[in-house]
Amino acid sequence: MRRRASLWAKQKEGSAPLIRSLLSSVALAAVVATTPHVASAQSVAGSYLAGRQAAMTSDFEAAARYYTAALARDPSNLELMEDAIVAQMALGRIDRALPIAQTIEESDARSQAAHMVIIADMLAREDYDGYLARDVDTQGVGPLVDGLLNAWALVGADRVEEAMAGFDAVSEQRGVRGFAMYHKAMALAGLGQFEDASEIFESEGSGPLQQTRRGAMARAEVLSQLGRNEEAAASLKAAFGTVTDPELDAMHLALEAGETLAFTHITSARDGMAEVFYSLAGALRQDAGADYTLLYGRIARHLRPDHVDALLLNADLLETLEQFDLANATYKQVPADHPAFHAAELGRAAALRESGKPDAAIEVLEQLAKRFGDLPLVHSTLGDVLRQQSQFEEAVAAYDRALDLTDPEARGAWFLHYARAISYERLKEWPQAEADFRRALELNPGQPQVLNYLGYSLVEKQIKLDEALEMIEEAVAASPDSGYIVDSLGWVLYRLGRYEEAVEHMERAVELMPVDPVVNDHLGDVYWAVGRIREARFQWMRALSFVDPADTDGEADPDRMRRKLEVGLDKVLAEEGAEPLQVANDN
Repeated sequence: MRRRASLWAKQKEGSAPLIRSLLSSVALAAVVATTPHVASAQSVAGSYLAGRQAAMTSDFEAAARYYTAALARDPSNLELMEDAIVAQMALGRIDRALPIAQTIEESDARSQAAHMVIIADMLAREDYDGYLARDVDTQGVGPLVDGLLNAWALVGADRVEEAMAGFDAVSEQRGVRGFAMYHKAMALAGLGQFEDASEIFESEGSGPLQQTRRGAMARAEVLSQLGRNEEAAASLKAAFGTVTDPELDAMHLALEAGETLAFTHITSARDGMAEVFYSLAGALRQDAGADYTLLYGRIARHLRPDHVDALLLNADLLETLEQFDLANATYKQVPADHPAFHAAELGRAAALRESGKPDAAIEVLEQLAKRFGDLPLVHSTLGDVLRQQSQFEEAVAAYDRALDLTDPEARGAWFLHYARAISYERLKEWPQAEADFRRALELNPGQPQVLNYLGYSLVEKQIKLDEALEMIEEAVAASPDSGYIVDSLGWVLYRLGRYEEAVEHMERAVELMPVDPVVNDHLGDVYWAVGRIREARFQWMRALSFVDPADTDGEADPDRMRRKLEVGLDKVLAEEGAEPLQVANDN
């Protein structure tokens, strides 16, 4: 039976003026030759429109093919060049975007995407003098990026004093002091000036990047380099609390053993530049589109191929864009011996599940559970996927293992009890289910999903209806715009015979979830109960039209809906052995 809550710009600068030089035949040939299966088209317009459609759906592979085909026919088209660059960047193919970007710059046209590609290539080659000679006003990315990259380039050129002044200058820009000081601290630590780096972490501890996972771990490494392991361990505990994973565990064990943590976050100026693009990508996620943010993440990985955090970010962005095959392939690039391997495999399982491959996701998680059997998250995630596949016995076993590894008093354990309760309920093991629901509420009092699910279950079982009503009313007060929960309130009032009161709530539920078959079916029953027969039949017909034939495990019962349309609700209830409702007839 379904329950009432789920458990689960492209942006660029303006086009440039007319191009004054064409894409060289050599560069174009190189791009076309390295782009497989270039689709044939009858015209530039055909390829362009196909590429645009592919780009709109974030199908970067297809977009790259079609834009390259169009560009082969119209090599002087600036818009096509820029679109082709973006598609190749989104795929992480900076090398294929480079010749097009160079042509745009040679024409004195301005294109943020082209500038980003050329800068990425220059920095990857550690051509710091060349970068410093660029005119950022006409060939830059943006004030913050340009300022940070300039400071890091000065580090790479061994002009450290100027570099620190550069970071300080960026910090004076409005609203970006935290970014500038974070990068200055990382640069100082990379240069072995740990005391100075520590002072910045202490004074700027509330900065946006200092509070990230990488910022907290970098600070711990700095403290350890200064021989302050106890402070390092305390800082990690303050940042992550009881949350643990293999990477954090390794750091804690090393600190407890008196070992000095190496400073791994920045080992060169090139690493620092990769960190610029990575940290900006993290910030852009809050406001920019995933496709645009992905460009920054791809450059971060281009500059530092071992930047696993950037790789994980890119994979997550691809999931957001529903490019699940690309996300899966990206997650698979994390080495099996890397401390973040488990995180990559969890992400890969999610991508497989979202792409309609639940069996493959389960296989990934089962293998992960064998290797990382002491991580509750692995078992709980496996339980979630198994439950979604209606493998409830196996889901219960997975949740059992997760709970065995979790502090029983941890507030976060409520969800494990909640999820296991759902599995028990589906297995018709109600005593165990009710016990888990109530334990979840002990750990997280007032949690609306739990209140609603438990209350709705009690309603369906026709037991403890007064308590069920109180629970659902509390859930509605906490989540007044949840259609599932408002429907539950209307339904419990109906079950209690308070039909007139039920109408308002059921109508509100249909407003919130207009195409849900169960909610519409419920409204039909309530209308029937108050004598609004024509409206009841209309709602049952609506409900029937919304039933998904492929959903054979849901709560919606199309056969019962059809029977109600044939003979009315009273006769259906009589056939089911229930007492018929007494209603007025408006025919």
